Amino acid sequence: MARGLRRALRASRTIELRLDWLAGERVIAQFLGWLRAHRTKATLIATCRRRSAGGRFAGDLAAQLAILRLARNCGCQWCDLEIESAERLPAATLDVILGGLKRITSFHDFRGTPRDLRSVVKRLERAGGDTIKIATECRTIAESQRVLSCVRGKRRVIAVPMSEVGLPARVLALGEGSALAYASTEEATAPGQLSLEEMKNLYRADRLNRETRVYGVIGNPIGHSLGPLLHNTAFHARKMNAVYLPFFVRELRDFLAAIEPLGISGFSVTLPHKQTILRHLDDCDPLAAQIGAVNTVVVRGGGKLYGYNTDYVGVLRALERRVALRGSRVLLFGAGGAARAAAFALAQGGAIVAVAARQMKRARALARAVGGEAIERRRIRHEFFDAIVNATPVGMHPHSGESPLEPGELNCRLLMDMVYRPMKTRLLELAERRGIETITGVEMFLAQGTSQFEIWTGVRAPEVVMRRAVLDALRREERVRVRR
Repeated sequence: MARGLRRALRASRTIELRLDWLAGERVIAQFLGWLRAHRTKATLIATCRRRSAGGRFAGDLAAQLAILRLARNCGCQWCDLEIESAERLPAATLDVILGGLKRITSFHDFRGTPRDLRSVVKRLERAGGDTIKIATECRTIAESQRVLSCVRGKRRVIAVPMSEVGLPARVLALGEGSALAYASTEEATAPGQLSLEEMKNLYRADRLNRETRVYGVIGNPIGHSLGPLLHNTAFHARKMNAVYLPFFVRELRDFLAAIEPLGISGFSVTLPHKQTILRHLDDCDPLAAQIGAVNTVVVRGGGKLYGYNTDYVGVLRALERRVALRGSRVLLFGAGGAARAAAFALAQGGAIVAVAARQMKRARALARAVGGEAIERRRIRHEFFDAIVNATPVGMHPHSGESPLEPGELNCRLLMDMVYRPMKTRLLELAERRGIETITGVEMFLAQGTSQFEIWTGVRAPEVVMRRAVLDALRREERVRVRR
């Protein structure tokens, strides 16, 4: 905890000490003794949450209050006292016991978000304190919006939407008026909690305001995406008041209803929504309509949604540098949204396209759309292709040990994997062992991403900075993977 405090002090002047995560009252007292000897000018919040409120402290109310009082004597100016404890005593009595320690009265629900948050706010206000905090598990984006709404028009209220679904609202909380936002120096202490590094440097959460333009990526899963790194790096380089967030979206309508309230100006679309998003668009670029898949959406005046496909550009740029497409026979493995963009790009470049997929019905439909042929999986190992393109998510982080194709099926001169994380997938490793030239998914990812940035902003993308940020992150990951 002492090491964590030192790390936190490098980036923040307001730090919460989760004393309940220490191993019992004796160790807590030892740490607070150390704290007294190492006074800091930072604002310190002491928290010793009891088990009945989702914490780890096994003691009773008297022991909890004694620890918080000791924390005050050792340099803490604030405490966080959960509503379950605060309601046990009158507010005036608590103030006397805590001896002038300022108090956050907090409500936590790790099961879901109550329908009536107004009554929760009133309950917290009745319990007294200097600030109130609402932290709830959010199963939908709509629920995270309701948590955020608790801070609008109010002072000294903290909103903490928890869970992966609530992560974007957690980042936007300070800009919406929340008195605090939470991040971790080591182990997360709440679902969906980001690291201090991510909050400060990736999302710049402490610099967001109501004029910030919000962009994002929607998908399920979404944790693998390097889109936030790519686009937030670009916004920072171009000194734009904008942020790009990862939206974990199970149901499209849940996200679409949040576009206006969250002020979303545009978004990327990834699995599994690239085709279904078409039903919800007001208009679409003719090429994207022909492809039948969209990966980029602009929100225009009146909330109108206009779709584009920049995956097409990404595939063309990545392949044309390495192979003469006209007349080449190319196997496309997959038939989803990304595969459709790749198929049209290959056909436009003059390639003879063969499509293989787990579902032959979808493979045949895509092959017909681009004037190509559908090929059964069992035939792949008996034929030769100038290039093979993997357009499935198989092998994507965190399942990086998997490959969509077997070594005996890699009969080609060139192999491209559209998966970009990890940079060197299992499929690419297998191809290299057979002496096959390879193209990583990073090239396509960067090309489609820079196109997205320019469509949204009308500003030239800082390609060199964006490339460096993504490659540095992937190389760091690769070094960690090799050490393991």
